[in-house]
Amino acid sequence: MMKDKVVVITGAGGVLCSAMAEAMAETGNKVALIGLHEEKVAVIAERLTAKGLTARAYGGNVLDKAAMEEVRGKVVSELGTCDILINGAGGNSARGNTQDEFLKAEHIGELKTFFDIEPEGVESVIKLNFMGTWIPTQVFTKDMIGKKGCSIINISSMNAYTPLTTIPGYSGAKAAISNFTQWLSVYFAKEGIRCNAIAPGFFLTQQNYSLLYDENGNPTARTEKILRNTPMERMGEPKELLGTLFYLADEEMSGFVDGVVIPVDGGFQAYSGV
Repeated sequence: MMKDKVVVITGAGGVLCSAMAEAMAETGNKVALIGLHEEKVAVIAERLTAKGLTARAYGGNVLDKAAMEEVRGKVVSELGTCDILINGAGGNSARGNTQDEFLKAEHIGELKTFFDIEPEGVESVIKLNFMGTWIPTQVFTKDMIGKKGCSIINISSMNAYTPLTTIPGYSGAKAAISNFTQWLSVYFAKEGIRCNAIAPGFFLTQQNYSLLYDENGNPTARTEKILRNTPMERMGEPKELLGTLFYLADEEMSGFVDGVVIPVDGGFQAYSGV
């Protein structure tokens, strides 16, 4: 099992990436948790260090290159140069969504349709996901040049393969992540830096809870549809991403794997619905 690596994780305050951070620390790696709100990732880092693990928290906006350069300097000083970069920062915004799955003429003026989405709403989602991966990659991969066993792991989504209804901005942004993963894998290949991605299916997080469950904790109609179309008939658990994470990060296990996007989705992508 990979150990003694410096693992940098953006979006580390979220449910999925905090689980990744803890798993990486528990296997003997030094973990840098980066989040927009330092106090949030500090709680996670403190919990890990209380267990005798090596973790540090850093506040910084992934859309601000100067801020990421500042964080990079602190990481190098406190933990060393980056070996594994996990680009987990991202998310959706209602500003890039429609209310209807299918446009009908009577929806216009009654619901928020495609025609009502402000370009700025879509732009904010694309910036957070795409540029929020681009900028940390620009900053932290500089320290991978000339080192062995380095890799980038991006977080895509199963909706990068087939867009989900009502969220065109987010679907497009994640499709861009999958494409960027392939581009990076080719670009860095001669330096031995691999780049792959994980495409999670439906996992319950802080961001999507209100879409999937009502105020009484009951599943929404969208959740019922998700479960009907997921052959395993349940949501994923954060720990179920970890095997794929370790596989992609570990040079011994996946040294010839480059430019792939692996779905972890309970069979959602494979199921046609009939």
